[in-house]
Amino acid sequence: MNVLSHRGYHAAVAFDPDDMLFTGRVGGIRDIVGFHGATVEELVTAFREAVDDYLETCRVAGKSPDKPYSGKIMLRVAPQLHAKASLAAELSGMSLNQWGEKVLAEALAAS
Repeated sequence: MNVLSHRGYHAAVAFDPDDMLFTGRVGGIRDIVGFHGATVEELVTAFREAVDDYLETCRVAGKSPDKPYSGKIMLRVAPQLHAKASLAAELSGMSLNQWGEKVLAEALAAS
């Protein structure tokens, strides 16, 4: 996956063969911020401008911009999975949060 980053915001990009454009959308926020470009250079410039425009629009409107991720994850899992994860964390000498962060990091490193 190709990801662009600017000022703490990230976006995945794709190529649209029908329109012959690179397209993208800022991820991790509720607001919709999209951009496009015919070349890689145009795409990167459009992404940076989109993030900057989003932040300026929020400032002018007196709205706090969405922050990309707070570090909190709320998961609903089957009670049996919760019990197994809690036991694995305890046996590893970690809190469930510490253990979960370690497992997620390992899974992402393997992907």
